Amino acid sequence: MKRLTEYLNSDFINAANALQPKKSKSRIVAYVESYEDISFWRSVFDEFENDKFHFEVMLPARTKLTKGKKQAMMNMLGKAFGKNMIACVDSDYDYLMQGATETSRRMINNRYILHTYTYAIENYKCYAESLKRICVQSTLNDIDIIDFSEFLKLYSKICYPLFLWNILLYRIHDLSSMSMQKFCEIVRLTSFNIGNPEHSLRQLTVRVNHQVEILRKRFPHLISKIEELDKELKQLGIEKEETYLYIQGHHIMDSVVLRMLIPICRHLRNKRETEIQRLAYHKQQYNNELSSYRHSQCDVTLMLHKNTNYKDATPYKWLQRDIRELLQSIEDEHK
Repeated sequence: MKRLTEYLNSDFINAANALQPKKSKSRIVAYVESYEDISFWRSVFDEFENDKFHFEVMLPARTKLTKGKKQAMMNMLGKAFGKNMIACVDSDYDYLMQGATETSRRMINNRYILHTYTYAIENYKCYAESLKRICVQSTLNDIDIIDFSEFLKLYSKICYPLFLWNILLYRIHDLSSMSMQKFCEIVRLTSFNIGNPEHSLRQLTVRVNHQVEILRKRFPHLISKIEELDKELKQLGIEKEETYLYIQGHHIMDSVVLRMLIPICRHLRNKRETEIQRLAYHKQQYNNELSSYRHSQCDVTLMLHKNTNYKDATPYKWLQRDIRELLQSIEDEHK
């Protein structure tokens, strides 16, 4: 006998909701890509649950372990998605593709598919304005070492010209001239010196400018398309100072942000431990205080993964707008 969950679709959930008392909340099932995404989308929907709606966030398949964006979106080919069943996915490049691929067309043209606008959830967790707090939570030391917002603005502006080429080549389905792997390799931070963070940016500038020049010489007929794409991205609300939000999320987290946070947190811990040593009256007090401090610290990588202080980010506000519009449309249907 087939399990009941195999018949689960928007029409089924809608019928089930109709059986509930009129004052009961309508359930909206939200399919996500992976385990890690459940926590993110749960926190997103917490803001919108009320006496009319509640969300249930789950993986796309209950009878097997298949996960991923395609699995979360696959029911869109049928009639499963609707006011009681939605998909929630990373945008990847599909938002910036603006219909240049089949997946992009599906994602941006279906109101029952919510997407992050940023490349992935990891980009939100790396939101520049939240990184100082991550350091404080990890080290319990509130000393300013670097202006994260300014650094990532400069990083973004340096990467932006090559980012445009990467997007354009993906739009024309040329994945070999500038693959995602090659792009990420160029825009990573090869090193980070707390005393001289500008050095990392100078190295980055050299690599990016060199690759842009190669592409301009190889594809002179695409230069005008690059200029058009620049204007189009501005119309979409993409600011060059926030390019890091639209570059592959795992790359930004592992090869940019953590490259900064790990040495900075190490420096902050060392300063705190030196202070403890200086202020301790005797060895026993020093050992007790040092032990207490070390037990109170948190791993910076773990803190970054748990970060939720990104709700002032512009693309997050776009996501909130989409959810409000979705719920309003569902409410209008009930009238």
